[in-house]
Amino acid sequence: MKKHLTILMTISLCFCLCTCGSLGNLVSFDDLATGAELAVNLNKILKEPDDFTPEQEYYIGRSVGAVIFDQYTPYTNKKANDYINTLGQALTLFSDRPEVFQGYHFLILDTEEINAFATPSGLVFISRGLLKLSTSEDSVAAILAHEIGHIVQKHGIKAIQKARTTAAVTGLAVDTANQVGAMPLPELTATFSGSIEDIITKMVVNGYSREDEKEADTVAVDILVNVGYNPGALVELLEELDKNYKPGGLDFAKTHPDPRKRIDAIEKKLKNYQHTEMSSSGPRQARFRAFYKELGY
Repeated sequence: MKKHLTILMTISLCFCLCTCGSLGNLVSFDDLATGAELAVNLNKILKEPDDFTPEQEYYIGRSVGAVIFDQYTPYTNKKANDYINTLGQALTLFSDRPEVFQGYHFLILDTEEINAFATPSGLVFISRGLLKLSTSEDSVAAILAHEIGHIVQKHGIKAIQKARTTAAVTGLAVDTANQVGAMPLPELTATFSGSIEDIITKMVVNGYSREDEKEADTVAVDILVNVGYNPGALVELLEELDKNYKPGGLDFAKTHPDPRKRIDAIEKKLKNYQHTEMSSSGPRQARFRAFYKELGY
């Protein structure tokens, strides 16, 4: 009881901090898409995926974030993004990787597409379409905890193929040394766009493997239990996703395995858990209702 009271106080304190800004406040979107910086930073990616330093993961994540930002429009509602960031930051504290280089940042994408992305550097993107399926703060926490799980397990980094990475960076190193100072930004960005897309194909286009999703679900359940949220909310969310699952679709179905198979695995895991669930009523549900309204639903 004392443990969960402390957790509740921690989360409440987080929600009271107005300075816990969104990704838009902490990372300049214009800066994210700066071709010159991507060129210089990608020159640092020379090691095996498992040997990447936190700083190198950050550079990769910024490159991936730039591409995602180019494909989707950010949802600019500050209150909604502040809520996501505050909740997300609280959840990371109870993960096995509470800190990443330059910190975790969360951003809502203004699209009805049902999807979410997590980059190696701690950038988490969640669509309005996915958040629309949530019914409580527990549901939102489940979404964020799953994406944090991908970062904890370094799925993005592990997905990078050594051959492609080495070839891309070798070319970038030469071109950057010769041209970064003279080439106009549009041409410079175009020069590196192919290599950037090469790196993010597995993480964003094709999606993670079934085993990766299972690992992320396991981490999510652990986080939810540790914080005091209902881990069953992840199952409830997946049941909603299952209703909207269209094999061969261009959103969630393209980048994630069949929700039903994930549900079966999670339910087996939940049988081994004993958790003390914090009340979903009161301030927590009031926060969620206010957040849902800010989403425009």
